[in-house]
Amino acid sequence: MFSHVMVGVNDLETSKKFYDAVLGTLGIGPGVANKNRYFYRSKGGSFGITTPINGESACHGNGSTIGFKMESPEQVEAFHAAGIANGGTTCEEPPGFRDGSVGKLYLAYLRDPDGNKLCGLHRPAA
Repeated sequence: MFSHVMVGVNDLETSKKFYDAVLGTLGIGPGVANKNRYFYRSKGGSFGITTPINGESACHGNGSTIGFKMESPEQVEAFHAAGIANGGTTCEEPPGFRDGSVGKLYLAYLRDPDGNKLCGLHRPAA
């Protein structure tokens, strides 16, 4: 459905360090520079970080969440730990299983250095 997701950041190199670490837990290589942006590419699409083109400060979307598909609860834990170790902050409940209308999910939420909310999500086999 999506070709890419891009989020605004205020300190490009600080955010690159954060995203290199968290996306590295998914087997995605370091961000590739393109002017005032870095792109992370996978078979499923691209994720990018950029300083705003209009020169104003980046801000996070209140109520927005970017979810990343994980292969296991252990990968979710590694994603969350890498984020915390590289300038992110935990949010929501601690990583773990949640029951919901779509079944059981293993989730972890964190915010990047600019406050963008991320989710690591593993959907176990039914």
